[in-house]
Amino acid sequence: MPFPSPCPPNQFLAHLPPTPLVPVQLGEGEPVIWCKLEFLNPSGSTKDRIARTIVTKALRRGALQRGDLVVEASSGSTSISLAQTCAQLGLRFLAFIPSSATNERALMIRAYGGEVRRVEGTMPEVIEQAAAFAEREGAFAACQFENPDNTAAHCNETAREILAQLPYHRVDAVVSGVGTGGSLVGLHQGLTAAGCSPLAVAAIPKCGEGMPSCVECCSLEFSRKVPGVIDGCSKIYSDWKETNPQLVELPVADGDCLEVTKKLWKLGFPVGPSSGLNLQAALRSLELLPENSVVVTVFPDRMERYFSHPVFAHLMVEMAEENGVTEPVEALCC
Repeated sequence: MPFPSPCPPNQFLAHLPPTPLVPVQLGEGEPVIWCKLEFLNPSGSTKDRIARTIVTKALRRGALQRGDLVVEASSGSTSISLAQTCAQLGLRFLAFIPSSATNERALMIRAYGGEVRRVEGTMPEVIEQAAAFAEREGAFAACQFENPDNTAAHCNETAREILAQLPYHRVDAVVSGVGTGGSLVGLHQGLTAAGCSPLAVAAIPKCGEGMPSCVECCSLEFSRKVPGVIDGCSKIYSDWKETNPQLVELPVADGDCLEVTKKLWKLGFPVGPSSGLNLQAALRSLELLPENSVVVTVFPDRMERYFSHPVFAHLMVEMAEENGVTEPVEALCC
């Protein structure tokens, strides 16, 4: 008779190693930024951390039971992470996503057994519809934009991993784009609690000239070329911003974000545009700091969920020309 398994079959989320923290340098003589490779999480993004924390804590306190329905409003990555987590833990999942989210994201959610409902309109409208559905149907609402477990995941896990991996005794600045705000707020809180006094830098992608208003985001101050970075939705960030004197909001041109993303590809990093945003903002943050400062940022997700995003447009055009396709690039990318 075989020995009983020490854990339920098929489950691996409680047995994951830390993601690497590596020094990244875009060219010889360029500054070094320490980057947490969050795209190496199981579903391919840093949102795996908050999905695990939110769902497992809800299960422990009895707010969720096997077979229950979890609902979330997300531009994509959080829903992918929640879909995988729910598949691991015997839960059902329904994602409300903006119509502008790439098809790759919807396919990944469905591959894990989740359901997808696309919503026309801004991200606040997506959030509103998800909340109304959860209340009406008695489903568990993950509420990533205000759930304190989001921040706790990065404060208790990501920040501790960074300090254990960094070959220094300090972090002088931590840099991240703001979607839910959980990464920046949680990292800053965790590093501060450990004795560091880091500058917090919110990377803000700015729309290029003539860029129309973004459906996924909520303000022309943010760019639709860098998905997952959202203005005005995060209660986590807005509440923290009011009381944090160590915060700088650093605008970065969306074109620069995409160019840095492509440079990272050439170095072998399979990342999405938010990694280019974070690295470019981290490099610019050095202008605000003393010489030899230690700056940390995250590479949030993988490139595969952006194949139909404009960041791949140049490659789509090259491949189309090689294959004799004459369709305009707008027809090749959503």
